[in-house]
Parts: sequence; C-alpha cells; structure tokens
Amino acid sequence: MAKLTLKDLDLQNRRVLVRVDFNVPLEAGRVTDNTRIRAALPTIQYLIDRGARVILMSHLGRPKGKVKEELRLDPVAKELEGLLGRPVHKVNDCIGPEVKAAAAALQPGEVLLLENLRFHPEEEKNDPEFARKLASLADLYVNDAFGAAHRAHASTEGVAHYLPAAAGFLLQKEIETLGKALADPERPFVAIIGGAKVSDKISVIRNLLTKVDTLIIGGGMANTFLRARGYSMGKSLVEEDQVPLARELMAQAERQGVKMLLPRDLVVAQEFKADAPHQVVAANAVPDGWMALDIGPETAREYANALNGARTVVWNGPMGVFEMEPFAHGTEAVARAVAAVDGMTIVGGGDSVAAVEKVGVAGKIGHISTGGGASLEFLEGKALPGVVALTEKQAEE
Repeated sequence: MAKLTLKDLDLQNRRVLVRVDFNVPLEAGRVTDNTRIRAALPTIQYLIDRGARVILMSHLGRPKGKVKEELRLDPVAKELEGLLGRPVHKVNDCIGPEVKAAAAALQPGEVLLLENLRFHPEEEKNDPEFARKLASLADLYVNDAFGAAHRAHASTEGVAHYLPAAAGFLLQKEIETLGKALADPERPFVAIIGGAKVSDKISVIRNLLTKVDTLIIGGGMANTFLRARGYSMGKSLVEEDQVPLARELMAQAERQGVKMLLPRDLVVAQEFKADAPHQVVAANAVPDGWMALDIGPETAREYANALNGARTVVWNGPMGVFEMEPFAHGTEAVARAVAAVDGMTIVGGGDSVAAVEKVGVAGKIGHISTGGGASLEFLEGKALPGVVALTEKQAEE
C-alpha cells in the first residue's frame, strides 16, 4: 500500500485512536454475532503488545444523531473484554471532558471504548470541529473499519486531517486483496454477481466487464436480463426501466469477449412465501402469475462448471431469495462451488457470506470481505474516502 500502515508507526506509549467496525447485532443487551469484533482483534492486540494506549471508536445502528439507550456500546465492551481477556474501559460519550479525562488516564496497553459515534449528528455530516475533538484524544489515528471506509464521516475521513493516519491490518488486507483481484488477477477470472436489482449493481457490472473472463448473473437481477432477451417473466421482479441497460451490458460483454452466463432454468413460485407452491421451469417458460425466486438445478450445475479451473473468483450477492429455505438451494450450490475453487476466492455481501457460513465452507474461502457497501464500491472502481484520507507513506519519510 502507498498509505501508512500499522507497522510504519512508532506505538510505544502513544495514544492511538482506532476506528473499528463494531456495528454488530444485539439482542436483549447481548452481542449475537461477534464476527466484526473478532476481525478487529489482530490490530487491537498488536497495539496492546507494543505498549500503545488504545482508544476505540465505532458506530452502532442508525440512531440518527440522537442518544438511543438500546444502541449503546456497553454490550460490545463486555464482548470485547471476553475476547481480549483484559478489561475494556467504556465511556458514555465520544467527546467532552469525561472522555478527554479517560483518554488522558489510559496507561500503556490499556483499552478504552468510546460511545456510539452516531449519537452525534456531526459524525455523519463529517463536521470538521467534531473530527478535531475526536482527534484531540490521541497522537495517532488508525482506520481498521473497512465496512465504513466508503463513508466520508468524521471518524473515517475527517480525523485523518488532524493526525498521522494509517491503515489497520483488516483495512490493509481488504484493500490489498480486492486491489490485486481487480488490478492483477490470476486468470481465468470469474465474477458472480447476484442480488435483487440491476440498478444496485450497474457500476459493478460495468467495471467487472473490463476485467473478467466470465461473468455469472443470478438473483432477482437476472430476471431483468432475461426480459432483455425477450422472455416473459410472469410476476417476477423485473426492473422494466433497466431492460435497455441490460441489453447494452450483454452487448458490451460480447464485444469484449466476456462470457456472460444467465439462468437456463428457474425455481418459480405462485407467491413470495416460503410455503407457496413452487416448481422448476425453463428460463423462457415462466408461467403467467408465477415469480422466479431462485436459479434452477441445471443452472446451478452450469455455474459450478464455469468455476472449474478458475484462478480468481469474486462473488457478491445471492442467487435467489436465500432467506426462504425452498429458494436457498441455488445460493448454497454456488457457495459450495466457490469453496471448491483451487485459486483466490473472495466473497462479499451479507447474504453471500451467510451462505458460505451456512453450508460450512467459510474456512475454505480465501478472503471473506467485512464490508458490504465498501467492497461493492471498491469493485465499482470507486475511491473510498476512508482510504484516500490516510497518510501517504512518502509524506512521512
């Protein structure tokens, strides 16, 4: 990376402000999935081991600039304590005299967690004065929140203007892994893009068409491409206004010699319900009044075959309505096929990550991205504000 990283910093006795992504699910005051907390542990432990005074900050949920008791970070502090095996001090705000005093009192190797950043509207507005107050707590800044790196907020972008700013291990790994896949992939390079809408992923598809050898399309967005082929799609979700664009993207793939795969068969249902009557039909034979909710078994086999021999695979988005059991099989089949690839595999997006975990193959994936929106924007070729704001290495030399 051309940016400062954790290993470029002299950390002994320094107060280090670390932006982490502790936006985790809570139930009855307990953390129900600590994946994101565990992802930050290598950076936190490295800082502790080197005698830094560690100040952690994160958002949680969408309190919209107001204090919401159920979105306080106390359960997160407790969970982190258990994972680190040491006390984690917690304050009830992220700026102000109490916070300043707690940060000043920290001893080398101690950890302090600030309160939910989004209790202040200035956080999402990237207010310079708010960013300056956060920065005043520390000597150095580390961004390890890849999941929030696509947001230009005070804690992800603003703070970096006031302190030497470096990437934590998680952020560094994400940028380097995704960066290599896009800039210098081992070939054949196959991308699998799913999800409900073409409109959400137009820029991703456009960018990937200039880089991949094969592009596999699944999920609700495939319906729009099938409509562009002239097929009747019954009651399926189709973005009619995006049909001309889908046609244009198919033509672009042909011009660039990219193989674009669309479903050959579909699992269709009479209603958007788990217990609705359903059947498998050819992609060009969706009955009137029925809707496509998953790729069919023939398509799942074809998509798995397309991954044979791939050296780089990027997957983002489910193949169907993954949360309903009858329509989860396509996504699960793709998860198994991606896990069997003998090359670099990268999985991003909540449903795709949930699928590899559900079928028990997460350990066989080369890189599971922690940032849904951030990894999507990176795949679009966009610069991420949280990364751009970090200090350039040469500027420090």
